[in-house]
Amino acid sequence: MLDQEIGLTFKGLMSLIKNNPLNETSKIKYVRHKSNGEFSELFDNVFLNIAELEEYQRIQSKSVFKNIDYIISFLGTEGQKSLFWGVFKVVNEKYSENNLYEYELKEMPQFSELKFRVVVDWGRATLSWHQHYTSDKQVIEILPKGSLDKFPGYENVHLSWKELTRVIRTDSWKTALQNQKAVYLITDISNGKKYVGSAYAENMLLNRWQNYAQSRHGGNVQLQQLPLEHIENNFYYSILDIFKAKTDDKVILSRESWWKNTLLTRRFGYNSN
Repeated sequence: MLDQEIGLTFKGLMSLIKNNPLNETSKIKYVRHKSNGEFSELFDNVFLNIAELEEYQRIQSKSVFKNIDYIISFLGTEGQKSLFWGVFKVVNEKYSENNLYEYELKEMPQFSELKFRVVVDWGRATLSWHQHYTSDKQVIEILPKGSLDKFPGYENVHLSWKELTRVIRTDSWKTALQNQKAVYLITDISNGKKYVGSAYAENMLLNRWQNYAQSRHGGNVQLQQLPLEHIENNFYYSILDIFKAKTDDKVILSRESWWKNTLLTRRFGYNSN
């Protein structure tokens, strides 16, 4: 971790980037996006909702990026802290019929190694969400690679479908899920219905959840009847019981049945048997 005593600044960090396009122009702005109002859900899982955040950044009510070549985007966290998202080239601006400014933005690959890793102090003017790139900002810390997707422990797993599709590609999640048998829970937040399932075959929980990530329904009868988009937007995944790989499958199946009875998922949920 880097702190203010080290004296590293954001511009100092940028000076280390090879083929840095920021060196070619002075028409640059800092941008800090922060959770607010109707868009607050985007920031609950910001590292997942990138497509939505890109759309949120692209459409503005005012011409804030006019005559700007690049924007340096951050995501506001607690207090004045801001997490570096990336550098985007402003390709063009279009004024739409609904009184909005739509921007074509292109993320620059030179900064990918620092994406979602650099935390800066935005300064006291946190209400000023877009600022010209004239002042500097203090680097508070640089997070290790992959730290945002680090496996949190079985008891802390609570993933939306979109989160699931991302984290199961990371090493820490793969290692944790492929070596454990489990009873898991799927919750539909649109209606409160639940589905209890178990994983005990090869690659265990990893294999089962990879199936959900790919097919959405996992081959489950009642889930197959739902629109794929409904699953993508409303399903959350958690773990009820976890077992060592050597545990007899009968134990897992017994616990699965117990949870179905306890949560009444055959009567009020998505379980058919």
